[in-house]
Amino acid sequence: MEAYGTQSPSQSQAQGMAWIPGATTVGVVCQDGVILASEKRVSYGYFIASKGGKKVFKITDKIGAACAGLVSDMQVLVRDVEANANLFSMDVGRPISVRASAKLMSNILFNRRMAPLITQTIVGGIDAEGPSLWVLDVLGSVLPDDYAVVGSGTEIAMAVIEGGYRKDLTVADGKNLVTRAIKSAISRDTMSGDGIDLLVITKEGATEETVKF
Repeated sequence: MEAYGTQSPSQSQAQGMAWIPGATTVGVVCQDGVILASEKRVSYGYFIASKGGKKVFKITDKIGAACAGLVSDMQVLVRDVEANANLFSMDVGRPISVRASAKLMSNILFNRRMAPLITQTIVGGIDAEGPSLWVLDVLGSVLPDDYAVVGSGTEIAMAVIEGGYRKDLTVADGKNLVTRAIKSAISRDTMSGDGIDLLVITKEGATEETVKF
């Protein structure tokens, strides 16, 4: 018998889950570039706050970030990294590298660890070392990878990515793979949906695309 004013563990977990922001965000390294993508739904549990959210951002002409988490925290983080990347470029006289951008973001996240920015982030781009991808958690841990998925649809999208990824993947094939992965997650994850934003980064620069449903 429950005491007055107390909740069962299942009730507490259900209420906590109601405020977890959902997303399906993907990053893939291709032979000739990097693809970052995310669906457009902004949700908190089963509440859909927006059907036109933006979770993929340009940091420089050759570097981008894709996030899952609180949209406001994503915007604060990316704005800070973009400003510092521009300052670096002006001070040093050359563009910031993808590795340095990821490390810069890592430092910002770690410095905010006592009041963390609630976001999982994928940083990707192309520089003198070629295309690369870095994955960061809330506290700033940073890991390189060939492909990554973050958000509530991770398990579903990752299965598609792992089944179709190969080292010699072209950007054109990568776009198809990423789109299939996110569509698969959207069909099974109620917190993801309403279209896909893609950021395609090659030697020529970054191009933003949107797939509408």
